[in-house]
Amino acid sequence: MSTAASRLAGDRLLQLSGILVLGLALVTLGALIADVFSDGWARLSWQFLTSPPSRFPAVAGIYPQLLGSLYVMLVTAALTLPMGIAAALYLEEYGGGGRMARIIEVNIANLAGVPSVIYGLLGLGLFVRWMNLGPSVLAGAATLALLVLPVVILSTREALRTVPMSAREGSYALGATKWQTIWHQVLPSSLPGIFTGLILAMSRAIGETAPLVTIGALTYIPFAPTGLDSRFTVLPIQIYNWVSRPQAPFLENAAAGIIVLLFLLLTMNSVAVVLRDRFQKVRS
Repeated sequence: MSTAASRLAGDRLLQLSGILVLGLALVTLGALIADVFSDGWARLSWQFLTSPPSRFPAVAGIYPQLLGSLYVMLVTAALTLPMGIAAALYLEEYGGGGRMARIIEVNIANLAGVPSVIYGLLGLGLFVRWMNLGPSVLAGAATLALLVLPVVILSTREALRTVPMSAREGSYALGATKWQTIWHQVLPSSLPGIFTGLILAMSRAIGETAPLVTIGALTYIPFAPTGLDSRFTVLPIQIYNWVSRPQAPFLENAAAGIIVLLFLLLTMNSVAVVLRDRFQKVRS
């Protein structure tokens, strides 16, 4: 067999292996989703969405957990986005490859691989105790913001790099300052990539349990949060609580909670995708 033929055979074998692995992953995911829907679809109702949890599975609901998840995700996004964009702008536009910028880059890369429970311990010591926020919505959101901040910073930096240097030079040639160039040219052009990073970050944050349990989020709570200083819980914690119980009705409740969590995740991602595409059309 010639060298060209052996290379072609190797390429086809690699392609076939990739397709098989992808197909296996999709089949496994499809089986899991089908199992969840078969167990929890019948349990979904308006009463389930608007009732607090209960020790009686037939009347238990997820209203406090659902509202707590929405509160925490909105505050997390509000904290993460400006900090992530500011850090990425400094590293890409102002850092200039200096020593401080290199130190920050190394630390961001390391933080991306830190286990989530470590962020929970950091949030417990920093936000709950030192800043005296207590196990509140704000403390939980700040902890999750630290968790997903490396993802937002890295994706924003990649988005900023896609803006051609000619756009900056043209703005400078017209007399704009560096900040005016960043605000009117660089940031609007990179918004689609920034929103993509935010999607990835929120997708990770919405399913986290360990950091929130570590800072003191409640396992059982019969009331919804009313502000940033309120005690709270989130859907993943309640799902874990139900799954750990042996009774079959609680497992059905857990499956229904997973369906609601998936719907919430897909809704958040859809909104971000729509905003990203709209900004992309405006710039084009």
